[in-house]
Amino acid sequence: MVNIGNDWDTVIGGEFKKDYYLKLREFLKSEYSRETVYPDMYSIFNALKMTPYSSVKAVILGQDPYHEPGQAHGLCFSVQDGTPLPPSLRNIYKEMETDLGIKPSKSGCLTSWAEQGVLLLNTVLTVRRGAANSHAGKGWEILTDEIIKRLNEKQEPVVFILWGRNARSKKAFITNPIHGIIESAHPSPLSAFNGFFGSRPFSRTNQFLAVNGIPPINWTVN
Repeated sequence: MVNIGNDWDTVIGGEFKKDYYLKLREFLKSEYSRETVYPDMYSIFNALKMTPYSSVKAVILGQDPYHEPGQAHGLCFSVQDGTPLPPSLRNIYKEMETDLGIKPSKSGCLTSWAEQGVLLLNTVLTVRRGAANSHAGKGWEILTDEIIKRLNEKQEPVVFILWGRNARSKKAFITNPIHGIIESAHPSPLSAFNGFFGSRPFSRTNQFLAVNGIPPINWTVN
């Protein structure tokens, strides 16, 4: 059984006993035994482990993990230290420099964001090497939809940062008026010029938090 190790166990622990997750678990057992799958099985739930439910003040939604070696480690858009920055992350850093004047980091590891309450959640938490979306439709979406619904129930304001069509489709679950929603095109090279660049998500997030008396995020990546 899955053990997150913090309050997420109480919030979503019942999901891991449901039929859809048990079927997903059998699929994952087969995939990890026969294929190269990212992230490693011990890092699948890193987003939840690093950002407890009670600590979440912002959510960035990704699609599925990076699918090349040395990249995915359980946080959306983040890569392990020493790994070249993927194009989407380079564009995130470009927008952050325009928005806040923060120079792009050589590191793509975003754990400092997670530790400050930014839940870096993919809608699908695993992927087969070299095959984007290969684990879509297997049950992960049901779990991550439930996570978003539970976040919507929080009594403390949360900023939901939705980049791209996949993430924006989850807007239907964010109905609590105390929360903030910042949405734009995806930061990938294919769509960044269609509304991601210039959307100023980082300063807007901090402005929302400040208005609600919540400490801002230090977006600097060391």
